[in-house]
Amino acid sequence: MGEEENPSSSASTEKQQLKQAIMQISSLISVSHSIKVFTAKWQSARIKLEELISHLAAIENCELNGRNPSLSAAVAEILATLANCGDLARRCSEFSYSGKLLMQSDLDMLSAKLDFHIGSLRGIYAAGLLEQSHALVVSRPCFTSASKDDVRFYLNDVFSRLKIGRKREALIAFNEVAREDERYIKIGVAIDGFVNLIVNFLDSHDREVQEVAAEAVSSIAGFPPGKAVLLSAGAIAPLIRVVEGGSKLSKEFSARCLMKMTENSDNVWAVSAHGGVPALLKICVGAGDSGTELLCLVCGVLKNLSAVEEIKRFMVEDGAVEGLITLAESRGDEAQISALDLLHTIAHRDESIREAIITHGGIQMLVGIMDPASAVSTKTREVAFRCITTICLSSETSCLTLGFADHILHFLRFGEASVQELALKASFWLCGASDCAKQVMGEAGFMDVLVKFLDSKSFDIREIAGETLSNMLLLPKNRKRFVQNDQNIVVLMQMLDPEQGNNKHLLSILVSLSRSNSARKKMLSSGYLKNIEKLAEDDAKEIVRKLSSSRFRNVFNVFWRS
Repeated sequence: MGEEENPSSSASTEKQQLKQAIMQISSLISVSHSIKVFTAKWQSARIKLEELISHLAAIENCELNGRNPSLSAAVAEILATLANCGDLARRCSEFSYSGKLLMQSDLDMLSAKLDFHIGSLRGIYAAGLLEQSHALVVSRPCFTSASKDDVRFYLNDVFSRLKIGRKREALIAFNEVAREDERYIKIGVAIDGFVNLIVNFLDSHDREVQEVAAEAVSSIAGFPPGKAVLLSAGAIAPLIRVVEGGSKLSKEFSARCLMKMTENSDNVWAVSAHGGVPALLKICVGAGDSGTELLCLVCGVLKNLSAVEEIKRFMVEDGAVEGLITLAESRGDEAQISALDLLHTIAHRDESIREAIITHGGIQMLVGIMDPASAVSTKTREVAFRCITTICLSSETSCLTLGFADHILHFLRFGEASVQELALKASFWLCGASDCAKQVMGEAGFMDVLVKFLDSKSFDIREIAGETLSNMLLLPKNRKRFVQNDQNIVVLMQMLDPEQGNNKHLLSILVSLSRSNSARKKMLSSGYLKNIEKLAEDDAKEIVRKLSSSRFRNVFNVFWRS
């Protein structure tokens, strides 16, 4: 029986072979820079030699317990290839090769062998044939005192771990430092091949690796240079694949990355070219089990994509309108807001899309959200109202039929301050839509409520209420109805303040009312005529002229002297 081989001796031999290979590669990289022929092929070989030395250096730091036949065979083959590489480098340096075509062929074969060795080392590590528990790992630099060189050194170590198959561990390390200090992202982007390698892991069958890779590319996309590098690394296609079939977390990170990347309109077409539009629409249209966060992010990506007219048309043809209406009706506040915001964006300045939204029940959905009985947030109602003002430019009758005016009036009377302001804006929009809308609002009781807002501390509230009421009073029936409330004229006259410059909206309303005989009588009898007299505005002079004309002159003079 032969003598049993000593494990410690085998490990020592493997260490020596690794050192020998590392030294030879280092020497070859140095020599390759001085070669003046076939420079492109030697540059390609040099990049592969640099990757190979990173693998070998990382493996050298692993614990080699006993003989490892796979590793020994791989290193032996590498040494043979390095010897051949040295011979080719010598002949190219000395111009002693027999022919250009033959040397080109030899260099191509060398490149293929280097690719094979890199793949072999990755396979050895991925198969768990090396002991990782005692592997040397560079400590993370201190967040507050790390220099640029410290950051680069640490990232090079992360890069090495990525190359030899310690994907999850290395990606977690990168994500941790990226959250703390954006310098890690900026410097990592500048390391040749770093981003490309991370992008490759988006297609990993290991769910955890895919998730941390998606988080990494999302962080990288937060910086303009990162977007460009991700695009050149071919990140768009794998990101779309992850959004379609990844885990919940990896989908969210990938969608967030796509949203950041499509902020640049140049990248929009790349997403479309890789089938991103149907994939993203499928999530919105058939929301299914998609989480709220993912739905919001996907709507954000589609909003960026819709900036291109052709893509927006494709979205509509592929069912975006119906899907977004359904989404806005069936999900919670955050998803509703995202769906409504996207609807508003694609409908802006596009009559055909507005008609499509109306045809598919968009007005009913929007008015339903404005219903006080709907359990939605103020923010959701704000976005819904913005949609209404965009979509219903010529369909205010439909809004009125569905009870929109009643909803607004309810919020004017009973809503909190923020909701009341929203209701005021809605009142102003509806009032300006048509005389029919003015009449409906007058019959519903808007005018008496609007008077109360004319004395608000907020200048904006006073202005909106004043303009809305002034517009409503252009309608004779509304003037008649307004005057029927004896207190309305008195309150308006009382609010006039000669000491303040905030009378414009009040005077505008009184000018409209002064067209009514009944209103003029009540102005004369209000006891506040002197407030008008002291005002120098043209509107005040017009009111005085109307009050002092014809059969009102004598009555006016009596009040004026009192």
